[in-house]
Amino acid sequence: MHWLVRAFLWLIGLAVAGALALAMVIAVALAMAYPNLPDVSELADYRPKLPLRIYSAEGALLGEFGEERRTLTPINDIPKVMVDAVLAIEDTRFFEHGGVDYKGMLRAALANLGKVKSQGASTITMQVARNVYLSSEKTYTRKIYEILLTFKLEHLLTKEKILEIYMNQIFLGHRAYGFAAASEVYFGKPLKDVSIAEAAMLAGLPKAPSAYNPISNPKRARIRQLYIIDRMEENGFITPEQARLAREEPLQLRNANHNVGVNADYVAEMARQLVYAQYGDDAYTRGLNVYTTLNAGEQEVAYAALRKGIMDYERRQRYRGPEKFIALPSDAQALEDVIDDTLAQHPDNGDVLAAVVLEASTKSMTVQRPDGEKIVITGDGLKPVESGLSDKAAPNIKIRPGAVIRVIETGKGKWSATQLPEVEGAFVAVDPRTGAIRALVGGFDFQKNKFNHVTQAWRQPGSSFKPFLYSAALEKGVGPATLVNDAPMFFGANVTGGQPWEPRNYDGKFEGPMPLRTALAKSRNIPSIRVLEFTTPQFGQEWVTRFGFEASRHPAYLTMALGAGSVTPMQMATAFSVFANGGYRINPWLIFKITDHKGQVLSAYTPKPLEEQPQAIDARNAFIMNSMLQTVAKSGTAARAQATLKRPDIYGKTGTTNDAVDAWFAGFQPTLTAITWIGYDTPRNLGSRETGGGLSLPIWISFMQHALKDVPVATYPVPPGVVNMGGEWFYEEYAGGTGVTALGMNPGYFNPDQPTEAPPQEERSRILDLFRN
Repeated sequence: MHWLVRAFLWLIGLAVAGALALAMVIAVALAMAYPNLPDVSELADYRPKLPLRIYSAEGALLGEFGEERRTLTPINDIPKVMVDAVLAIEDTRFFEHGGVDYKGMLRAALANLGKVKSQGASTITMQVARNVYLSSEKTYTRKIYEILLTFKLEHLLTKEKILEIYMNQIFLGHRAYGFAAASEVYFGKPLKDVSIAEAAMLAGLPKAPSAYNPISNPKRARIRQLYIIDRMEENGFITPEQARLAREEPLQLRNANHNVGVNADYVAEMARQLVYAQYGDDAYTRGLNVYTTLNAGEQEVAYAALRKGIMDYERRQRYRGPEKFIALPSDAQALEDVIDDTLAQHPDNGDVLAAVVLEASTKSMTVQRPDGEKIVITGDGLKPVESGLSDKAAPNIKIRPGAVIRVIETGKGKWSATQLPEVEGAFVAVDPRTGAIRALVGGFDFQKNKFNHVTQAWRQPGSSFKPFLYSAALEKGVGPATLVNDAPMFFGANVTGGQPWEPRNYDGKFEGPMPLRTALAKSRNIPSIRVLEFTTPQFGQEWVTRFGFEASRHPAYLTMALGAGSVTPMQMATAFSVFANGGYRINPWLIFKITDHKGQVLSAYTPKPLEEQPQAIDARNAFIMNSMLQTVAKSGTAARAQATLKRPDIYGKTGTTNDAVDAWFAGFQPTLTAITWIGYDTPRNLGSRETGGGLSLPIWISFMQHALKDVPVATYPVPPGVVNMGGEWFYEEYAGGTGVTALGMNPGYFNPDQPTEAPPQEERSRILDLFRN
């Protein structure tokens, strides 16, 4: 027995020596590894990559840019329910252990042997060490560094700071980093407002953001949510009653394709480009907050008004056929799966929704949306696609079971079949006193077409350009009372140097002599040509540059009188603002402030007072032009404007180009200028009955009904140098009849009752000179 004791003592000695040797090896390894650990002191002032965020003037989010969606949230601002949910599933003993949970490691080891259910061995501190500093490779060396980093973090940082870093750093799917960003992404609400059920759903994401994503994998996400609620109850974070209610609570998930609250993608992109030009790639990681001049309420109204105007036009167009045809399985579950998969490839376009036809006849149509939702369309809702329901419809047009079509809700419970529009549009509103952009919609849908028609589309302005040429004529003695002959004109090939030109009015008729005020109100083409002929195209070309137009895009020919040049809607907003503000040239601007993620102002912009802006035209010129533009909106082609808005301080001009290719309305109230344009990207006829007054004006009115709701009626004071005689306004020096009293009143050729004929030789020579110049 004595030798057994000695052998036992030898074994104990060897074990102790081995343990000491192992400890010495570990100590040496740690001593060598510890200096190589990264400096974690910077985490005391944790600064993760933060996205660029664009806001309206009131602070409504318009868009965000960057690889990571993240909102840096201090631990004191993270609700207790969210912290409890995370601790329940990730690290229940977080506030008890020193960074490494040995009990958890033992549980994990036993789980590997299949003896108990694992709760995980990685603590929150270990996850912070791994996520912030280390790679995800599974090696013993990396694990050693992870443990060492964990001890270092626990030594240098408080538990609260470590938890704060974790709650802001962890990746949770859909580019969301941190629970504040995830709450917005998945539920569309601030983190402070999440319920127990929502917090449990979010807490399930760190383990596998894709596998437990409630949007793409709702069933698996639901299973994990219920498990976390159980864990919260087991650990005393919630009561059994709270757990029961949380299990029963239906979650309102945000649609995967849902945009931020305000539909302002074109504005957000404009702001992004401006900020990137200043900050470069740092713009996407510094957490910059960009505040624009946009009014969120007006932006939403502009977005809805433009889309409605385009869809109203689309309902008058021929049906082009379904977007796709699919085979419908007979099995109910297989049918639902096929429809869901198909519609995922045909995403909704705002309120224009994709659906698959189940049944179709000339009297009724049943369609299915994702998740088995069925919609029945009857009556007027079938009119936009009635040609596709006809028995004589071509195979590619025919609406039949399996056809992928579009539907739109037209009222409570009422639906209409429709199609995605091919036509495009633009809307922009600016404050004419400052140039601040209040609303901007660059097209029907940014995801469908990122081309910004407000700033990038060069289109013919048509009759909406006439006011600028009339403004030039005022400086030559022409006035609102000047009689202009609306009678036939003819320019032969020997005059134009090309094709003969016989300009016409929109209605093809001639009305004879009329005051210039009436000619503008009725948008007559012939009087405009006569006015430009008198003032000369060269003078008109130079004059319009005062409003911000480019001379090179408006050749000095008589066709300029019909708006044959090129403009953008933003240029038109700038130009009409000159009239609106009494003669000053303002520059539209978008960003008034940029701050860092802590709210410190990095840059700010305040426009100069209006009186310090360049004066484009005299106040008296603007006053008389406004008087004429007021008549357009009262009794002319835009009479619907004042009639609908029921206020006199409305001014504007319709515009329809040759062959109805572009439809405009440009108008203003003294505090707000707004421009609407409708047309095809590849210019083509909009329809023989389509005009600026019919297409664009209703959009403008819808916007102004909201924007001017609480704005008092404004009037323009009569400036020096303007007098009123017989109810009409004159420049003071022309009040005694010394101005131009009539244009185009030569007998014979200009007589509207005589048939059109070539002009006499002297007239032909004079016109030829105009074309050559």
